Amino acid sequence: MVKKIFGIIFLAICLNGCASMNWWGGWGSNSVTVSKGDTLYSISRRYGVPIKDMINANRLSPPYTLYVGQRLKLPTKQYHTVKRGESLYGISRLYNVDITTLSKINNLQTPYALSVGQRLLLPASVSSNPAPAQTASASSNKTAPVAAKAATTAVSSASTQSYTPPTSNRKTKFIWPVRGTVISGFGNLGSGRKNDGINIKAPLGTAVQSADSGTVAYAGSELKGFGNLILIKHTDGWITAYAHNDKLLVRKGQKVARGEKIATVGSTGSVTTPQLHFEVRAGKKAVNPRSYLP
Repeated sequence: MVKKIFGIIFLAICLNGCASMNWWGGWGSNSVTVSKGDTLYSISRRYGVPIKDMINANRLSPPYTLYVGQRLKLPTKQYHTVKRGESLYGISRLYNVDITTLSKINNLQTPYALSVGQRLLLPASVSSNPAPAQTASASSNKTAPVAAKAATTAVSSASTQSYTPPTSNRKTKFIWPVRGTVISGFGNLGSGRKNDGINIKAPLGTAVQSADSGTVAYAGSELKGFGNLILIKHTDGWITAYAHNDKLLVRKGQKVARGEKIATVGSTGSVTTPQLHFEVRAGKKAVNPRSYLP
């Protein structure tokens, strides 16, 4: 019984942890026949396929019992062939895949140099057809701006306030949302990458404070790569963004005071080290947070 419980717990960990990386190696066929002693975990390890994808492909249900002779489907490999002008970031956006995951499964190192004709293995469970509204061109080779994607939502969803155009110059400084070490600054990072904010390293669980009073326009984790995210719209039309949080302590529509605890530092999204990604925006335009902090 203990062994069985341990197996279920381990499987749950893989489903919620290991499989969230959503990457796998290679295999030779599209199916496998279960042999004596096989488990879902052992097969996933043998063929380098995430357990979650094995379950989805075969429509398995807990406790995921297998029987000798059972045929299991293996997810089909998918590739993208690099075209002229494409970048790793552009390709990740094309398939709605996190750039960190894409680089890991293809053993790519910064600065992620690609060559025309190179085949990139795509993570499991992605669509084989790239998004029609996007192109993986060099012009899209920049870090996805957190608040740019949700700036319209940040303005319209704060239903308790009418829209206020951002002032061109902010007289009041924001306060630091968290005390720590700035590990990534604003602007160009090299190799076509850009940071629309700053990243502040701090211990896991450290309090994250609202940089100024305002209304929570967004609190959730739908924006891929940024984990638990909060957007706050301030009364002068400016917006601040707080990403990679561990716990969110506020909800959409809630009014917050300057310095109020809104979250705790985490490593959600595409980062592995506890840190806060902090952005300051005059409407949709990203500005250097350091210019507006004491």
